[in-house]
Amino acid sequence: MKVLFMCTHNSCRSILSEALFNHLAPSGIEAVSSGSFPSGRVNARALQTLEAAGISTQGLSSKSSDAFAGSPPDIVITVCDRAAGEACPVFFGPALKAHWGLADPSEATGTEAQVKAAFESTLARIQARVSAFLALPLHTMSVDALKTELSRIGTL
Repeated sequence: MKVLFMCTHNSCRSILSEALFNHLAPSGIEAVSSGSFPSGRVNARALQTLEAAGISTQGLSSKSSDAFAGSPPDIVITVCDRAAGEACPVFFGPALKAHWGLADPSEATGTEAQVKAAFESTLARIQARVSAFLALPLHTMSVDALKTELSRIGTL
């Protein structure tokens, strides 16, 4: 199973999601990420946050969904923050789609400690969601049940 995490620039939230998912996922399930308007670079603070949590950053890069044209995902999860008026990317394909909106920690302001806390809080929310996803009985669930659960997980 392949899960695609998408957001606008593929530099922070989708990168954090990809790395954490792959860190926790069992063999046979993998995550990738992309952006509708990829920045071409990964946010340095996102990489620092992952490394501080003991999560590998090897191979992470900002890319468009075209990179997966030959190997489409089974599930697409958007992680943009609609509440902030940000447009979510659209993935055209047969994949199951869900939305797990996250505020963009790269827009956090304040002291160094406050910015660091924003990234750590975002990673903690992703971990809660990914852990709930991986706890699902994926091999026995219907597509409709999986879609319902993915939507519920997006509210955690």
